[in-house]
Amino acid sequence: MNGQVMIVDDDASMCQVLVERLEKRGYEATFYTGGEQALHSVKESSFDVVVTDLNMPGMSGIDFCQRLVDHRPNLPVIVITAFGSLETAVAAIRAGAYDFLTKPLDIEALTIAIDRAVERRQLGEEVIRLRRQVNQEEQEHKEMIGESPAMRELFDMIDRIAATPSSVLISGESGTGKELVARALHRRSNRRDGAFVAVNCAALPDSLLESELFGHVKGAFTDAKEDKEGLFVQADGGTLLLDEVGDLPVSLQPKLLRVLEEKKIRPVGADEQVEVDVRILAATHRDLEQQVQEGQFREDLYFRLNVIELNLPPLRNRGRDVLRLAQHFVEEFADRSEQEVTGLSPEAGRALVQYDWPGNVRELRNYIERAVVLALQEQITPEDLPTKVRGAGRQGVQKGAAVDMLSLQAQLGAKGMPSMEQLEARYIEFVLRQTEGNKSRAADLLGFDRTTLYRKIERYQIDTDAAVEGG
Repeated sequence: MNGQVMIVDDDASMCQVLVERLEKRGYEATFYTGGEQALHSVKESSFDVVVTDLNMPGMSGIDFCQRLVDHRPNLPVIVITAFGSLETAVAAIRAGAYDFLTKPLDIEALTIAIDRAVERRQLGEEVIRLRRQVNQEEQEHKEMIGESPAMRELFDMIDRIAATPSSVLISGESGTGKELVARALHRRSNRRDGAFVAVNCAALPDSLLESELFGHVKGAFTDAKEDKEGLFVQADGGTLLLDEVGDLPVSLQPKLLRVLEEKKIRPVGADEQVEVDVRILAATHRDLEQQVQEGQFREDLYFRLNVIELNLPPLRNRGRDVLRLAQHFVEEFADRSEQEVTGLSPEAGRALVQYDWPGNVRELRNYIERAVVLALQEQITPEDLPTKVRGAGRQGVQKGAAVDMLSLQAQLGAKGMPSMEQLEARYIEFVLRQTEGNKSRAADLLGFDRTTLYRKIERYQIDTDAAVEGG
């Protein structure tokens, strides 16, 4: 079928002739003898092009064209009339018509016009689809914001491995964005036109997970009243993300390993295997190596899943990425809730940087949504943030630093009180240890810029490696 054509003309015999001729040329054609009926049908059908007469009793072709274009601006309209003139052609085009033909109608000319109109509509829909895809990708990419060294390294690895067929293990704490990374790998791969299917292995009971992954046939168990295809079949030609793979039941692990090796699945209760072409991505917040040592995860499956590993850094180790993400979330939630909130006050930004973020990006997103809703000013203030975010960061450092200073005084003993330089050097060492050597975050906590921090490290001859290790 070349396309669906709607014909609108008060002459039913003329419509019937056009329908027969267009169907011989591979079109599916339907006619209506009045504009109102045609408009009602357009709302419920997916036509590719409309062909309408100009002069009709009741609603004219110009009025019909205007109302149709208002309702379906991407649906091309070809106007036909026996009274061809420059004025009528201009009127039709101004009403939104795609093309204008005069009677007596040449069927070949009409076919060419319809072909062009259908092609235009298809191109228009493709542009819309691509624009939506780009917008979705941009939105997903924005949530992977990061300029810290760890994130730049992650982005580089995603670009390098996306096009490979290799299995990837995405590890990291909960809330770091493992599914976003999986989706980025899928979008950049040659499987981007296939399905991306994700399953949380921890969210389903053991008894159901096998059926979800591999499918089942009717009668395989009590509630199996009909055949059901599994997620592997749904992801055929695309990507399957096994989220929280560390919670995969031990009983299912050998079956998953067999699928990875043979590229075939056997639905529950089936006699025959089904071939599948799926790229496997796995994600976990657990230490799979430790689970292997404890006998909770098969070593051979671990190596099959962990061909390439991407380790996502926790938010507390990403320095000022916290502020970039926070600003993105402020804009997102302000737009969604129509709140006039534009950003963060300096004090709120400082509190966000100082907080440890045990829940990572997910926690930050939730707190920013809360802050946008509660904000009484254009900028989010510390009062809009949870109490633990407002005070925990600085208090934790100060409390630990006080203990460290007492330790320093005890070491000096009879030598007396420490000098300011000794205190500052020891404090810098302490903060570097608390931030695990992350100089961007250390500089933020100390109130320095990075250049000043590097200068002081050199001045006090601080061994940063020893500081991190506690030496």
